[in-house]
Amino acid sequence: MESHPTTMEYENSEHRPSSEDTQIPHSPVTDVEKASAPERSDSDPQPSQKAKEDPFGDEKDAQVKYRTLTWWQAGFIMIAETISLGILSLPSALAAIGLVPGLILLLSLGVLATYTGYVIGQFKIKYPFVHSLGDVGEVLLGPWGREIGGAAQTIFLIFVMGSHILTFTIAMNVITGHATCTIIWGVVAFVVLWLCTLPRTLEKVSYLSIASFASIVAAVLITMIGVGVDPAPNLQLHATREIAFVPAFLAVCNIIFAYAGHVAFFSFISELRDPRDFPKSLIMLQTTDITMYTIVAIVVYRYAGSEVASPALGSTSHTVMKVAYGVALPTILLAGVIYGHVASKYVYVRLFRGTKHMSTRTPLALGTWAGITFVFWLIAWIIAQSIPSFSTLLGLISALFASWFTYGMSGALWLYLNHGRYTQNWKKMCLTALNIWLVIMGFVICGVGLYASGKTIHENTGGASWTCGDNSL
Repeated sequence: MESHPTTMEYENSEHRPSSEDTQIPHSPVTDVEKASAPERSDSDPQPSQKAKEDPFGDEKDAQVKYRTLTWWQAGFIMIAETISLGILSLPSALAAIGLVPGLILLLSLGVLATYTGYVIGQFKIKYPFVHSLGDVGEVLLGPWGREIGGAAQTIFLIFVMGSHILTFTIAMNVITGHATCTIIWGVVAFVVLWLCTLPRTLEKVSYLSIASFASIVAAVLITMIGVGVDPAPNLQLHATREIAFVPAFLAVCNIIFAYAGHVAFFSFISELRDPRDFPKSLIMLQTTDITMYTIVAIVVYRYAGSEVASPALGSTSHTVMKVAYGVALPTILLAGVIYGHVASKYVYVRLFRGTKHMSTRTPLALGTWAGITFVFWLIAWIIAQSIPSFSTLLGLISALFASWFTYGMSGALWLYLNHGRYTQNWKKMCLTALNIWLVIMGFVICGVGLYASGKTIHENTGGASWTCGDNSL
């Protein structure tokens, strides 16, 4: 395997592109990337020609243009994608394992998520054609890697889509006082989310993302005020706790899920006007989510105590809870739309990459996009009806995929990019150790978390699948 230079080395290259080069709208591949990219051998899993291709092709005369996002628009989309369901489970995670270890995990995993997101940006700059984890798998492992990466990404995204449908049903049961069968609310969520996923570009979603961010901020403020005004009786707080292994590990998985937006980063970077702006979007995201997660988790746990609900909006009085869920509806829906969009875009790009249907409004293009989104939301609805416990569903998703996509995968990407230079200097050796640890961490959390989630689902008798019962109780 050959040595691959890092993004920092590109930036320091004497072959820096001119301003004229960087303004060419139809190709994000700069001269510096072309000049610095190593030549490939016949055994390299990725064809050399494909490395020069953009996933959306030449958009000069395209009817549908994808590369339209500014860095701040991408930042808001990433915030809307990440700060939604995850924040609702954090107070209960602190209640499960204790305030001190919970905060240590919350902050340290957030810092690690910032680093691993940056590595993803480096990999995208080096391989501009990468649009999904399927493309990543092909670079690393060849054709088999493409199928494994694409399947894993799609399954993960559909599970997260299912968690948004589940949260919508909980919200509507609270707001309406369980006015109708929970399965009916699930059908309503399925239809609304499918219709909202029909636009093919992320630019249309970016403006709604601002409303989504305002929605979740308002909802958690209402929740914090609500629990502060009416704190739980016989309040019990624990700096540390000794609990069984399974619930403790599920709490850790829920914290990991709060940072589980990395799976969509390649898709977001692909639609940026300039992919080199991604670090700005990443810092915007991570500054916002680490700050919000820490404040919300501490405040809600402080006043709701060890019996805090998951989602956390259920820890307030009934009236405040109705208001909070009503305000949170935009972010519940829009974050689900973003996940549905990314999942569908992977299949769509794979089908039509390099054809006229990629950037036109032909009947085949429109019909295929509508069909893909419909099928994915239908599967997500089935998952939501089959796993009625919010925390258990998040734990299962995190164990199966989030630990790997957010942490382990980026460690593998760094090791691939820096092959042959692991002991070049002391800084490189430290980074090598860190990224090896990230790979090990991904595998361990995946295996152990899957066992813990499966055991909980098997033993859980608190909720029933496919019933009209009120799942907000």
